[in-house]
Amino acid sequence: MPRPMLLLDVDGVLNPYAAVSCPAGFGEYAFFPAEEPVRLCEDHGSWLADLGGMFELIWATGWGVNANRLLAPFLGLAQLPVVQFPPAPFRPEDKVPAIAEFAAGRPAVWIDDMLTPQAYAWADRRAEPTLLIAADPAEGLTRSMVDEALSWAATLDAPVRPRRRLTIHRRLRRLRAR
Repeated sequence: MPRPMLLLDVDGVLNPYAAVSCPAGFGEYAFFPAEEPVRLCEDHGSWLADLGGMFELIWATGWGVNANRLLAPFLGLAQLPVVQFPPAPFRPEDKVPAIAEFAAGRPAVWIDDMLTPQAYAWADRRAEPTLLIAADPAEGLTRSMVDEALSWAATLDAPVRPRRRLTIHRRLRRLRAR
């Protein structure tokens, strides 16, 4: 099975923009002087490194290449592939066609704060294993979300136990023989 990818949004996931005030453990950074400061947590760098051990990390954000330019150095990440979305501003459901094309043929986890009904329908239709994780834009990425993704990835390569299959076949033969 190909290595799974983890599609990562920024605003609402790494940047909990909807919090009334800057959450504990986060700092505010003026990456875009004419806009609200970006709230980032240094702990996310080590969490993303953990995820990078199991997944190919992919930016799936309207930040585009700015995620590599501004966030990757802050988080201690190498340059990551970037899903190309329509020019901003775009609607959340407009991410789905680009995500679908980018993730074609590979298992995927998508972490976003604006997962739409179209995103869930896409995930349900996929032949490849897919996990969507919805972030609260006031809280952002949590360790439990990281652990959920890692646990899910660990199940992808879980070996099939032939002995159990043999047991099932033996039971079926016994039932048929009666």
